[in-house]
Amino acid sequence: MAIEGGEQTILRDPALFYWILFPISIVMILTGILRHYATVLMNTPPKGPSTLLELRERHALLRGVNLRNHACAVLDRESFEIRKNYMVSGFRNGSFLKDPNNRGQAPANPMTDPAGMEQMMGMLKGNMMMMIPQTLIMSWINAFFSGFVILKLPFPLTIRFKSMLQSGVMTRDLDVKWVSSLSWYFLNLFGLQPVFGFILGSDNSANQMAQQMAQANPAAMMNPMQPGQDPDKLFLSEAENLEVMEHFCILDGVEERVLRNFAPEVN
Repeated sequence: MAIEGGEQTILRDPALFYWILFPISIVMILTGILRHYATVLMNTPPKGPSTLLELRERHALLRGVNLRNHACAVLDRESFEIRKNYMVSGFRNGSFLKDPNNRGQAPANPMTDPAGMEQMMGMLKGNMMMMIPQTLIMSWINAFFSGFVILKLPFPLTIRFKSMLQSGVMTRDLDVKWVSSLSWYFLNLFGLQPVFGFILGSDNSANQMAQQMAQANPAAMMNPMQPGQDPDKLFLSEAENLEVMEHFCILDGVEERVLRNFAPEVN
């Protein structure tokens, strides 16, 4: 290690760049691609509704959420109030429930519900597809590449990044811009998402954060009512959200705004 003009340098073998940095990056990319296709093969798509009443129950809740989130785009006050009153009334009297006679009863136990067991098995398989490759790669790096400093970042960083960038080789005097082999693994773990998006598409299972969010609620888009949830409580909660919502429309006063913007040009 030497100090030249205030810039810290380390005499390193150039082969470290090719025998450590490239292998770790290539293995991470290949592991992400394999995890994507393995997840696609192992995952089972969520089952659709078995009856029309169940389909109406699911779509009613989605319709209320869409009304609350997107009403300001196109609906005027009168149209919004008509739809809101209809949805709130249906949510409160249970007309959208597939079985109104079960109102007030405890929901079925997810452990005895086949849909709940299937969802938990899907989450277990997803966790396995994330944890097993990460454990194997970290063990491989610790066994063969532990303690190596492989590159120096071209931009300055604060001392808070030292523990993240120098895992396994952190010393008191080493510049924070130097990156260890184990830290390079963590940088690839969260920094290769654009590469996976380019190779596999935006909707891929190699994305760590997207996969974790999907595991939290894997079938939310198809079925917002997960096993163990009470549909009546979901409807009542959505009715309260609609009742306190204040209407506004992006098209209100659009004529005056257009005239205000273009009137000086016309004159």
